Amino acid sequence: MHKTLLVSTDGQAVMRSHDGGTNWHRINIGQDLEYDDCVRCLLVDPRQNGAIWAGAERGLFRSEDCGAHWQQVDCALNGYAVWKLAVAPGDSGVMYAGTGSPARAAFFRSRDGGRTWEQTALLMPERCAGVSRPRMLALAVNPHDPLDVWVGVEEGGLFRTRDGGDSWTRLDKDWPQHAGNSDVHDIIILPASAGQPETVLVLVVNALYRSADGGETWTRFHARDTWGLRYARVLLRKPDSRTEVAIGIGDGTPGTTAAVLVSADAGATWRHATLDSPANSCLWAFAAHPADPEMMLAGTKFGHLFISTDGGRHWAKQRREFSEITGMAWLPGVPLNMELPHETH
Repeated sequence: MHKTLLVSTDGQAVMRSHDGGTNWHRINIGQDLEYDDCVRCLLVDPRQNGAIWAGAERGLFRSEDCGAHWQQVDCALNGYAVWKLAVAPGDSGVMYAGTGSPARAAFFRSRDGGRTWEQTALLMPERCAGVSRPRMLALAVNPHDPLDVWVGVEEGGLFRTRDGGDSWTRLDKDWPQHAGNSDVHDIIILPASAGQPETVLVLVVNALYRSADGGETWTRFHARDTWGLRYARVLLRKPDSRTEVAIGIGDGTPGTTAAVLVSADAGATWRHATLDSPANSCLWAFAAHPADPEMMLAGTKFGHLFISTDGGRHWAKQRREFSEITGMAWLPGVPLNMELPHETH
């Protein structure tokens, strides 16, 4: 299977590789997305092969040829820095976006597959204590209900809506040992099974909160005490699994080292994955795709790219290094007009 690997950056827009990471291409000039833009996140469109969205500091962009060409989506997100995008697993026409620094942190929704957007009632203050201007880093949609959405804000807390954004409840203030944990970095909702409720994992700056009953009660894993590193940044669910997940952590931001932790039991227990080379800063981004659940990407804040081909247990550092990595994705296929070497087996 030919694949396109994509890395979003702060300063070189979106870089892409069509040969497994050996060669990389910047986007050409003369597009809506500038080749030196700051792009904050990527999201693969599950409805159309080769299509992907990018959240940038000037709004929302879309490519339909594996990231080679980009068009801005003229919508309510114009002028906002888009930090996170999510599509509802149960209804791919429903999408959500979280914005933030240097723009106002707000929550937007689309009900027509990303063509038009509207702002909802969830709006953060212009300033916060920890990062000056808040940003919505984490969005997670219940796999069984496209209107049940969880939002995490750096810094600002954890919020939940059950009606697609019309009304909101703040949840983190009821957590055990809440102090200092309004800085939310990532959220995963693992699907319910066999009559059991969803398992929810919420990563804050220094801990993981886990709920095995859909958010009713929580268990806290302190990052430094549990894993020896204090800065918890990003989560990843293996696409074909209800229980296999990973955490990327480090010793600070940007930090000087990082680790990947993996769990086979929905976050109840964790073990260290193997990185074949030391990371140069904290883990900042993950990527996976259901077309090949064993293949995963991980990127550090300062540009190291690691690839796993065994579902996250072992990671190999790639030769190519980047500027500041902000997000990652991969998708099956390559641009139609691109010449490729014969595929070997």
